[in-house]
Amino acid sequence: MTNSWRFSALADRHRAMGSELEDWSGMGTAWSYTVGNDNDEYMAIRTKAGLMDVSGLKKVYLNGPAASHVIERATTRNVEKIMPGRSVYATMLSDGGKFVDDCVIYRTGPNNFMVVHGTGQGHEQLAMYTTGRDVDIRFDDNLHDLSLQGPLAVDYLQKHVPGIRDLNYFSHMQTSLFGKPVMISRTGYTGERGYEIFVRGQDAGMVWDRILEEGAEMGIMPCRFTTLDMLRVESYLLFYPFDTSENNPYDNEPGGDTLWELGLDFTVSPGKIGFRGAEEHYRLKGKERFKIWGLKLEGDKVPGNGAPVFKDGKKVGVVTQAMHSPLNNWTVAIARLPVEMANNDTKVVVNCATHGEIPATTHSMPFYDVEKKRRTAKG
Repeated sequence: MTNSWRFSALADRHRAMGSELEDWSGMGTAWSYTVGNDNDEYMAIRTKAGLMDVSGLKKVYLNGPAASHVIERATTRNVEKIMPGRSVYATMLSDGGKFVDDCVIYRTGPNNFMVVHGTGQGHEQLAMYTTGRDVDIRFDDNLHDLSLQGPLAVDYLQKHVPGIRDLNYFSHMQTSLFGKPVMISRTGYTGERGYEIFVRGQDAGMVWDRILEEGAEMGIMPCRFTTLDMLRVESYLLFYPFDTSENNPYDNEPGGDTLWELGLDFTVSPGKIGFRGAEEHYRLKGKERFKIWGLKLEGDKVPGNGAPVFKDGKKVGVVTQAMHSPLNNWTVAIARLPVEMANNDTKVVVNCATHGEIPATTHSMPFYDVEKKRRTAKG
């Protein structure tokens, strides 16, 4: 494992809850705590609210007349349709039309953007297109990202942030919280109505403490990263590289998946060309080797990542992440399956090393809040 070279200002608070701060994207991250449990945290986010430190996400600023051009070349989205105060989810591809990273593009001004990405090649890809262009690029590792997610998140924030209820999905505002400058974004990674609070490192501890202290009576609690895995499975949110071929390689094939295979082709703005890998992306439509698809499993036993999926005694796929919901009383999984099994009625068996054979049925995703009304709710 790569040694951590980035440091969260909240590290001591995570250690106090028993986290060993496992590395994620170069930053020691609270994948687990020894206090509490992820079922309680899952229930908090689904029914109340939870607070997570997702500062391991990388924040990259692009400023200058060519900033929009650079982002147009590096990502799949039409940047000119993003107005200041708005953001959009996007992907980045290799020359071969294969997925290398995803990101959220925030437009903060006419020539000003912030691109937030995870563990992929986002920063490197953006930097590649800045050469010879009138643009400045800067990686900001002081800016922390505290994610307050759940239906009561807005009820808490409205006590401190005027206008927060009017902030639409994938919009953001420059404001203050507890007397400190912040940017609050109506985004998240849980399938619930939530907010990301971008705050300076020197203010992060105070903001974290105060939200948890004041929010305790509302049921707001700190949440570990493994809780995200439960939430993302239900809400069909992929996590690079855990659902991709980097962690699930094909024999005798280089890594890399197409957006068609991952179900991320919606991230390409209609008719857009000129971004890296565009020609190959369009050429590879209809040539999918697999599909990211869902499974509903019998019982409450959760198979581990990498558990093979069998059909008529033949291995046909692999589970990339699974969970059991104490709220919805179902066991569901994200899997990589043959294209012909991307339907709602194929019977398969998951062979779990711990729990043995688990019968399952293919099912479309998301499993939870299929129409996405919760995360996009207004008022």
